[in-house]
This record gives sequence, structure tokens and C-alpha cells, in this order.
Amino acid sequence: QVQLVESGGGLVQAGGSLRLSCHASGSIFSLNAMGWYRQAPGKQRELVASITSGGTINYADSVKGRFIISRDNANNTMYLQMNSLKPEDTAVYYCKANLITQRALLDYWGQGTQVTVSS
Repeated sequence: QVQLVESGGGLVQAGGSLRLSCHASGSIFSLNAMGWYRQAPGKQRELVASITSGGTINYADSVKGRFIISRDNANNTMYLQMNSLKPEDTAVYYCKANLITQRALLDYWGQGTQVTVSS
């Protein structure tokens, strides 16, 4: 069974930083593209940043210059370094991974971690 577990969320003041992590475990043959999504109250879930297995990165315009996505393929872990946080960054952040098992290529989601930025 494949599992994605996020960690690192919490409460931080505006201007502060947090680092989120997402660890994938289970019968994984290969991790492909991964990404961070977020969903704020009353809003749709949106892509924050994505990274391919080769390191190609895309960011949402709202986080460019402030957030850094990275991955450690040897440890099946993805990170999101969040700097200069703003109250509008408050949301539940979700990890998504496209991966290959012995049976199929599928998308998996983590349970989410809450990030709250106070003004």
C-alpha cells in the first residue's frame, strides 16, 4: 500500500517561514511528478508548485520568489520551503504524487497539513 504523509505545518506570523515535507512509502517502483496544492476556506484547491522526477519546477504566480519546492529522490521525500509568508497563504496544504507500482501508474494524495499565517 502506498502512503503519502505531510508534516511541517503550523502557526506562523506574517513574514515568517515554514518547511513542509511529504514522505512517500510503500510498494513504489518509481516516483514521477510531485506537487503541492492548497485549499483555503471558501476557495478551490489550487496548485502551488510542482516538480518532475528530473527537477523541472513550476510555481503559481502567487508564490513565485517566496516558496521553493525540492525533492530528495533517494528518500522519496518532497519539500516546500515557504518564506515571507502572508496571511493569504493560510490553507490546508496537500501533497500529490504520480507514481508507479507493480500494478499501475496512479496519482496519490496525502491527508493535508494546516498552515496558518497570522498578521
